[in-house]
Amino acid sequence: MATKSEPSILMLSLLIVVIFSSLPSLASRPSTPPSSSSKWAPRFLGRFAKPPKQNQQHQAQYRYETRYFSQRLDHFSFSDLPSFQQRYLISTEHWLGPERLGPIFFYCGNEGDIEWFAANTGFVWEIAPRFGAMVVFPEHRYYGESMPYASANEAYKNATTLAFLTAEQALADFSVLIRELKRNLSAEACPVVLFGGSYGGMLAAWMRLKYPHIAIGALSSSAPILQFEDIVPPETFYDIVSGAFKRESTSCFDTIKESWDVLKSEETVDRTLKKTEDLSEWLESAYNFLAMVNYPYSANFMMPLPGHPIREVCKKIDGSPEGTGTLERIFEGVSVYYNYTGGVDCFQLDDDPHGMDGWNWQACTEMVMPMSSSRDASMFPTYDYNYSSFQEECWKDFRVKPRPRWITVEFGGHDIKTSLKKFGSNIIFSNGLLDPWSGGSVLQNLSETIVALVTEEGAHHIDLRASSSEDPDWLLEQRAIEIKLIESWIHNYYQEKKAISNM
Repeated sequence: MATKSEPSILMLSLLIVVIFSSLPSLASRPSTPPSSSSKWAPRFLGRFAKPPKQNQQHQAQYRYETRYFSQRLDHFSFSDLPSFQQRYLISTEHWLGPERLGPIFFYCGNEGDIEWFAANTGFVWEIAPRFGAMVVFPEHRYYGESMPYASANEAYKNATTLAFLTAEQALADFSVLIRELKRNLSAEACPVVLFGGSYGGMLAAWMRLKYPHIAIGALSSSAPILQFEDIVPPETFYDIVSGAFKRESTSCFDTIKESWDVLKSEETVDRTLKKTEDLSEWLESAYNFLAMVNYPYSANFMMPLPGHPIREVCKKIDGSPEGTGTLERIFEGVSVYYNYTGGVDCFQLDDDPHGMDGWNWQACTEMVMPMSSSRDASMFPTYDYNYSSFQEECWKDFRVKPRPRWITVEFGGHDIKTSLKKFGSNIIFSNGLLDPWSGGSVLQNLSETIVALVTEEGAHHIDLRASSSEDPDWLLEQRAIEIKLIESWIHNYYQEKKAISNM
């Protein structure tokens, strides 16, 4: 263990002062130490889901019209509740039109601003001309500009106003929107193909299963639809994150694993260190997101990062001069994530830029994903999943009790091979094994039409990103297979429509 040298204490003190002097918003997230048995599941990428300045060039590249659609607040009752305006982005630039049964490519919006997801889903835009497809990106209710009760403050006010923030309501929004678009454009016979990544990928798969008459197929990328109840081991996520670091360097893995105890010990010798708990969460968040976006090329998806960013982090940690303290090594390493370009004077960690309490609400109601950290395989502090403690936190924050079994009742999950083989079709589950969420997804073919595309070097929905000259061959091959499968769905649909019309 590193000694408590003066530079180490000074570095940690400075780091905490710099971070938390500008971060009052961290109070919006439940404060639970990494060793807590009531650990909340890691976030998806939605915390970054707003259109930052660096994405403006992509927004200019992808031309679309922004529209709004009046949605019912509650699709499953006949109560006279206020409606809300759902934002959606639409492009008919390459659409073949209703006469030629031009397909509709429909992206299932995630937990954030829809423009950010549109800007980072280049695959859909790039293949639309090939298919003569309309492109639609609807925003998920309670995120971005699609706020019930006219504002986020009112929508997030309490459990009563948040009650309509569910996956079921979101899927109903999407289905109603599709039906109305097709009716208004006289495009009732045009086939719809669903796309989605991460939570959006879960929605795409679930929508194909729940509304098979609405869409003919779904590309579900990096979608952990099995990360519920006891379907996958709760330690899976953190074991995969840890494995990605250990894969690059065992000593890097060991340094990170050691750093949590060092961080706690520093708190006992410096009275200014009052928020090591929050700092631990900050570090853990960086490691989790690094694993998700461990792309083989430089990317600016969430942060400006080099190719193979975990490799670069470990180079910094391992390459520090002899005698460098553990925390100083960690700081050097994590700076690759938070300040790779060197242009950040002070770390801004606005943890909730777009009302991400919405996702905390979802996690406290139906998106209950058990998580734990194993003793040996994980580089994070060891802890077990404790549902009782989690339930207490949700009651404290939202005055609601989670329903941990509801998702599998509503969408299935247990014995998924049997159920999807019997009742499902035309779904692609794409995953990269570097992505920690892959452990909760479908990693094997379930039938001839429910296909799993798994790549060893892939990270979080890399296949949905825009093409690049740096794309490796395996990624080009994966996208080619996806295109071929989508073509077969549409071709079969046309053949069936033709056969019916000839009867």
